[in-house]
Amino acid sequence: MNSNTKTSNLIKGIVIICDFVVLNVLLYSYIHFNWSICDFTNGVRGILLVLMGNIGMVCAQYFFSTIVHEHRSTSEQILRQSTLLVLLHGAITFVLTLIVCQYEELKSPDIKFTLYFTVCLYVGILFSRYCERWVIKRYRSMGHNKRTVIFIGSDPLVIPAYEFLVSSPFMGYHVAGYYSDTKIEECPEGLLYKGTIHDFERIVERGDLSAVDELYCSLPVTEQSLIRRIMRYCNHNGTHFYYIPSFSQVFGYTVKLEHLGNTIVFTNYDEPLTNPTNRFVKRAFDIAVSSFILCCLLPFIPIIALIIKLQSPGPIFFKQSRTGLNGREFMCYKFRSMHVNSNADLVQATENDPRKFSFGNFMRKSNIDELPQFFNVLIGDMSIVGPRPHMLHHTEVYRELIDKYMVRHFVKPGITGWAQVTGFRGETKELWQMEGRVQRDIWYIENWSFWLDLRIIGKTALQFFIHDEHAY
Repeated sequence: MNSNTKTSNLIKGIVIICDFVVLNVLLYSYIHFNWSICDFTNGVRGILLVLMGNIGMVCAQYFFSTIVHEHRSTSEQILRQSTLLVLLHGAITFVLTLIVCQYEELKSPDIKFTLYFTVCLYVGILFSRYCERWVIKRYRSMGHNKRTVIFIGSDPLVIPAYEFLVSSPFMGYHVAGYYSDTKIEECPEGLLYKGTIHDFERIVERGDLSAVDELYCSLPVTEQSLIRRIMRYCNHNGTHFYYIPSFSQVFGYTVKLEHLGNTIVFTNYDEPLTNPTNRFVKRAFDIAVSSFILCCLLPFIPIIALIIKLQSPGPIFFKQSRTGLNGREFMCYKFRSMHVNSNADLVQATENDPRKFSFGNFMRKSNIDELPQFFNVLIGDMSIVGPRPHMLHHTEVYRELIDKYMVRHFVKPGITGWAQVTGFRGETKELWQMEGRVQRDIWYIENWSFWLDLRIIGKTALQFFIHDEHAY
């Protein structure tokens, strides 16, 4: 075990001790100052609380121990690990205390106390993590606990790997350079060219790379004998070996790794919503919000219907077939904002479109005409946030003109979307406008998160008060 590994393990141990210190300080405060809403000042119950709390922390640390010491851990990963640690601790402590109190014929703990204590512990652990990250960052910026890295090969994918490793002083990486028979085009200034593959092999033969902690190889698979020699060298010297698949020249940078059972496969798009948990969160949110909106909308439907009827004969609702998830057709509902016409399924609305009546124009500018689409959300044809569904005619036209147009149908269409809140709402007079919309739709698909949905919803809500010049 090298000194870097020993130091990292020492940091991990100190962080775990700090977690127990935070826990026990809070337990002492609750018991000594009687802050809890449940009486733990009784001696036996106080001892049980401390004992069960520490046992709960031991169990939680076993499953979700700190990763703050790991060199490649990100802020998001640390936050996720800390959240799961505290949640599991709260659940285990509550169950253990409940069982023991019943066995000892003592009053059971209050669920409210458990919730309050878990929140306080969460705040304490997060503050502790923030301080620990700051100390580790300072320690590594001074040259301690560094990991030395070299790259072998000149595939362009070396560049993003290098940029990630040196992106934060907290990670504590020192990239010594790269060896390759050809130099990397547009190579970052800090990634130094050290020599050819033959130069690297001579250094390996002399045993001069003992200080290297991690080696990243991007040689093509046709060089399998050389790759195997490098792997044997790494195994012999305790150096971590990583292989960067050399396929960017063929597929570009968008290829993503997935697991098909025990087989590794690659796909050209990363879709967070293929994860069942993410789909469940998004669908649950859609059902809850759409149900609430539709209930609030019910009293206003007669008023809207009356105004529509007074200004334009015809139905209250406008129904149109549009392209949905995986290219399937569905019936999209809106409040009718135009006079009944034969071009509704072929021609987009324009700024001074004569087909619009006055109240319909107001509804379009304020997004009121879209409210019935919450019914589409409720029945599962749409989502609140996603790429806007297009008319079938537009799908047929643009799928031939835009290379990745149909990729936008990998997720459910939405009432609002990333393209609509970033300047690509409304009429698409020129091809570049639709191309920009498609690019943003694909970006949304690849970068989906629940927080991104909330951000888009917030930006859309502002459009009720701040008029969008593209809304007509």
